Amino acid sequence: MPSADGSLPLRHALALGLLQGPSELLPISSSAHTTLVPWLAGWPYAGLEGERRKSFEVALHAGAGAALAIHMRRELLREATRVDRRRAGVIGLALAPPALAGYAFGPRIERACGGPRSIAAGLTAGALAMAIADRRAGADATGAERAQEDASARDGLALGLAQAAALIPGVSRNGATLTVARARGFGRSSAQALSWHAGLPVLLGAGMLKGARMRRAGVPREQRAALAAGGGAAFVSTLVSARVLRRPLRDGLALWPYSLYRCLLAALVVSRLRDHTTANADQ
Repeated sequence: MPSADGSLPLRHALALGLLQGPSELLPISSSAHTTLVPWLAGWPYAGLEGERRKSFEVALHAGAGAALAIHMRRELLREATRVDRRRAGVIGLALAPPALAGYAFGPRIERACGGPRSIAAGLTAGALAMAIADRRAGADATGAERAQEDASARDGLALGLAQAAALIPGVSRNGATLTVARARGFGRSSAQALSWHAGLPVLLGAGMLKGARMRRAGVPREQRAALAAGGGAAFVSTLVSARVLRRPLRDGLALWPYSLYRCLLAALVVSRLRDHTTANADQ
């Protein structure tokens, strides 16, 4: 059960915040880990009242988004000075589908697909798509892989649709955009850059919108410490993870190790669900 006042214990908030950084930067789904780690560990996270759980997740994403914006500030400023009609179109098309889908279907997707079984399915489906796209990604007719600067409006729309699909817990925004970019012929380093540039506006925008709603609704006093601990830990872990992973992320990730990890995590969830079913049947 949650603590007596219905809040998340601080040690759990800190642990989930520290987990947010690497799980946000790598294609393994931060939302899946925020749900599955407490479930597998027997923590009281699932017992929290729905709005309190959402508020905590907003704090995690806000901390991660702020850290990413700071880490990428020079790159973002450099890109801002080079924005033209084509680049603006790519960014707009990458942002519109997840914004519209989140506004129209976000709460329903969370209710229908937020359980361990659905998350395991999302992890597995995303893992297979990642592995296939990374293996089959090829060069163009000249023998060269596409670069980030070659991104077109169609690429932006494909990235946007991938981010909309990533509203399903377990799919992973980073994983989905990497998959699409690789499938469309971009090299690994360019795919990684496109994934970050497409994902950061969505992460920051969603965090600010949900944060504004949360502020209007008010945050219970007993929940503030957990929100601050989780958001602060997410900020620190994301900043540290970005620096540690700077070179491998810049050079581009091979996706098969993360596909394997996702499948193993999904298998662990399915095994635990079977154990629960067997235990309930024996009672």
